[in-house]
Amino acid sequence: MKPHVRQHAADYTPRLLIRVVHSTFDIRNFDWTVTANKAIIASTLEKARPATVDKPSATHTPPEQDFAAGHAPELRRVGILHHPRIIESHKLAEDIAAELQPLGAQIWIGSGWDEDAIRAEVAQLDLLITLGGDGSLLRAARISAPHGVLLLGVNLGRVGFLTEVKRDEWQSSLPHVLAGRYRIEERLMLRAESRRGEDVLGVHDALNDVVMGRGNLARVVRVHTHIDGDHLTQYVADGLIVSTATGSTAYALAAGGPILPPTLKNILLIPIAPHLSMDRAVVLDQGATVEMRAVTDHRALLTVDGQSEVMLMDGDRVTVRASPHVARFVRTHSPAHFYRTLMARLRPSERTE
Repeated sequence: MKPHVRQHAADYTPRLLIRVVHSTFDIRNFDWTVTANKAIIASTLEKARPATVDKPSATHTPPEQDFAAGHAPELRRVGILHHPRIIESHKLAEDIAAELQPLGAQIWIGSGWDEDAIRAEVAQLDLLITLGGDGSLLRAARISAPHGVLLLGVNLGRVGFLTEVKRDEWQSSLPHVLAGRYRIEERLMLRAESRRGEDVLGVHDALNDVVMGRGNLARVVRVHTHIDGDHLTQYVADGLIVSTATGSTAYALAAGGPILPPTLKNILLIPIAPHLSMDRAVVLDQGATVEMRAVTDHRALLTVDGQSEVMLMDGDRVTVRASPHVARFVRTHSPAHFYRTLMARLRPSERTE
């Protein structure tokens, strides 16, 4: 018999610039020292302001928080988001609900694409489980972060850098989560504000990246870029990616950016197909503010996590800084799981279970 569930019908010391000279390496044997990897480090500010972002606050858990077995925060109100285009996710949502309800969980089921319904429920939840891939978690993270709701992804997609549980592991993993045997991992998010003159076009939070790029025409866009009010450079390229460490394995990786441990509080700048302009990735601290101004005789485009977009015109500005919110993930594996997942994705022939 199906469990009784509510279901929605619709479906940021000196700042450093770091460039790693060589780009091909085995991360398992990688020596992160400056000398060994010929990293070029240059101070970009004469005056360093005190760093405040690493200080814990009363309302903010550390980037990673481990709990003794059974002593993590109690998770009783659980939301499950199925994927409208993955048929098996509908039944899987019901199966998970049937498994967790006898353990004392109150279940709500909804579509991962119905953002209005999720917003209406998320403040009441302790945990939000997504059934799908990284895209499902990106969408859920932007909605849940303002409320501090924990996220856990069951991977039904192709990549799964963000997801924690494989499709055939949920029955063994989820009861342990409800029993408090997990750790919390926090990820930096970005906030982007776009303006045309004095008018605000939009304010968006992103977990992966914010991209100012060309529009429909295959023509470069010039991106005048400032860091903390000081001019950095003008990129002439298909676009400029402003990425979190989480996003370093997404679009930033495809554009030749470095791979960062996902809990680092750094912001990355990576140009896309640069033409006779700055072609290196720049690593900034979380406290940095990036301002981009589009210079173009055609349309440009601002995209957020590859899931929302804002049309830009010549002179439009986009300011990106650390969001006041963070994405909070439930983790059942050790931190080294990120590297195992990374190698499985980059070198499938070396995949080990």
